[in-house]
Amino acid sequence: MPAAAFAVAASVGIALLPTHAQAAGSIHLYKVYYDSPGSDTRSNTSLNAEYVQIKNSTSSAVQLKGYTLRDATGYKYTFPSYKIGAGKTVKVHTGRGSTSAGHVYWGRGAYVWNNDKDTATLRTASGAFRDSCAYNSTRYDYKMC
Repeated sequence: MPAAAFAVAASVGIALLPTHAQAAGSIHLYKVYYDSPGSDTRSNTSLNAEYVQIKNSTSSAVQLKGYTLRDATGYKYTFPSYKIGAGKTVKVHTGRGSTSAGHVYWGRGAYVWNNDKDTATLRTASGAFRDSCAYNSTRYDYKMC
């Protein structure tokens, strides 16, 4: 924040608190693309168009090995050894594929994320809560968290 803006805010008694992105940074849910385009055919292409995107807003790379991603039903994806770079995102695709920069694959043959409502929950390898993102809409195909 520019010093002048801070001085004005302070002079009128406005407390300025950092926003989520301005804080020290975190590993957090960024987007849930819960309704892949077209008909739900369970093809691998359709399954992989359903994904959750996780963002590293810290200033350092973070090892995600053991982190888990769950839906409200309890389907669980556990990260293999995967390092997410500072400021980068990774998509957890529902279907099968080969891990690459920015992409990991759950390996499922069925959809995980309900097309109307669900909740994605991210936990650390030790089980500590990291973030969650809920949606309740058939109007859109995705939810920005």
